[in-house]
Amino acid sequence: MRTPLPLSKALTAAALFTLLLGACQTSPSPGETGTPADTVARTQAAAESRAAAHARGRLHEPAPPAPPAPAMALHALARPMPVPAPPRANTERYDAREDNPVRRTRQAPVSTFSVDVDTGSYANVRRMLRDGTRPPADAVRVEEFLNYFDYGHAAPATREVPFRVTTELAPAPWNPARQLLMIGIKGYDVDKTRLPAANLVLLVDTSGSMEDERKLPLLRKAFAQLLPHLRAEDRVSIVAYAGSAGLVLPPTPGDRQGEILAALESLRAGGSTNGGEGIRLAYAMARQSYVDGGVNRILLATDGDFNVGITDRGALLDLVADQRRSGVALSTLGFGTGNYNDGMAERLADAGNGQHLYIDTLDEARRVLVRQMQATLLTIASDVKVQVEFNPALVSEYRLVGYENRLLREEDFANDRVDAGDIGAGHEVTALYEITLAGSGAERLPALRYGQAVPAAGARSGELAHLRLRYKRPGQEESRLIETAVLRSSLRPQASQSLRFAAAVAGYADLLRGGKYVDSWNWDDVERTARGATGQDPFGLRHEFLRLVDSARAVTMADAPHPAQDAVAP
Repeated sequence: MRTPLPLSKALTAAALFTLLLGACQTSPSPGETGTPADTVARTQAAAESRAAAHARGRLHEPAPPAPPAPAMALHALARPMPVPAPPRANTERYDAREDNPVRRTRQAPVSTFSVDVDTGSYANVRRMLRDGTRPPADAVRVEEFLNYFDYGHAAPATREVPFRVTTELAPAPWNPARQLLMIGIKGYDVDKTRLPAANLVLLVDTSGSMEDERKLPLLRKAFAQLLPHLRAEDRVSIVAYAGSAGLVLPPTPGDRQGEILAALESLRAGGSTNGGEGIRLAYAMARQSYVDGGVNRILLATDGDFNVGITDRGALLDLVADQRRSGVALSTLGFGTGNYNDGMAERLADAGNGQHLYIDTLDEARRVLVRQMQATLLTIASDVKVQVEFNPALVSEYRLVGYENRLLREEDFANDRVDAGDIGAGHEVTALYEITLAGSGAERLPALRYGQAVPAAGARSGELAHLRLRYKRPGQEESRLIETAVLRSSLRPQASQSLRFAAAVAGYADLLRGGKYVDSWNWDDVERTARGATGQDPFGLRHEFLRLVDSARAVTMADAPHPAQDAVAP
């Protein structure tokens, strides 16, 4: 412990310190005169006086508080923690639509729609469920869920008619008092090795939005799956577009896989998205290498986020619709998350007489570009339309499940100038109607007070409905007609395995959209029905569906209200 200084020594030290401080800082006030010695003397006297007063005060005053911490130390202690970057906004876009309503047969006996072989909605929703995200209702298109699966529809015996039409009628699993009518269309198949020569243009979006791992990197791997199945007579071109469009690979024989793969690997993301310019250049390359009687198709790979050049959807659709008359089809392959423009990608494929697909995994790329290569590339029937006329004497109500954006007016059916969907080699198309038989008591709509009576003659015919299809051979302008009757006697007491699985898929889609048309059916019912109808399932798609049902159950239940938690204590 240090011994304190005597009081006299403390006073002397304080006086000397004050003297030195004053000599350094004190200057004469205005009007003051004197020599430096006088100034020192005055300063010394003042310092001694202040020091004495200070020393006397220390005997009676408490010790002064500790000096504050240096500013630098306080700043270091108060340094702000780093703020994480905000999550990227989700700007995915889906076209709004309403479910098809229940129709009273006496008022509207005819239903007309275009076929659809797209499957993009199913794969896109699968991506969301795997990410633990509840899909928006408008992302769910029931017909694309149905057409993702094969149901074993019978194929045509010959190629004289490019497809065969079959029907099945059985009770609906969510309400056995109503019936499900399944319409199946199966096109003739062609072996991959016997496909006609192909002229393919890969139109690749390389804008900055495609940098994500699920976009351009997956896209390169996806197209690489196709290369081993191309031949010397095939031609491949690659066009890339970002802020501007450019030719990455001129028309190249399909067996020069090294050159094609190197061109794919050279693609890099950056810039904005000028889709219109890329589409023009792609069609120019397709016309340059056009193959008479062959496959002429553009495969547009994009997230659909066009933001430079022609950005108006109507103008882009007109551009593609004008070009399809050249005999070159355009299909879209959707990629990525966060800014995916589903509505744009689907509509471009419709306008281009193509198919809309979504690639969420390399397995999906292998499914559409390898296993279903002939269906994806080769069209065997175009402008395929379906029309069903229900007999009001036997059917009181009906509802078409899905196909909301494929509906046609009744007069469009026989009008060959009205565009409709195409069918590829080996493609299956499946459509479901829920129907209510007259007198069953299962009607959804209330009875009409002034409804007209139905002639009894209609009931004696035994026909529940009359089915018509129109289609064109590729390159032809005049459509051909197929007709068949759906008889009441065809009603089965129990649905086949195929219809049961199709019903489970339809119920799954309806529950994702809010569960409006499946009565009291729930996720357990969907799972139980699908599990009992998985069949052979060579590629595991139906078992994967069961896992997706579990994921859908989890995300929808997480969003459901919990009354016990929401209750407020009195």
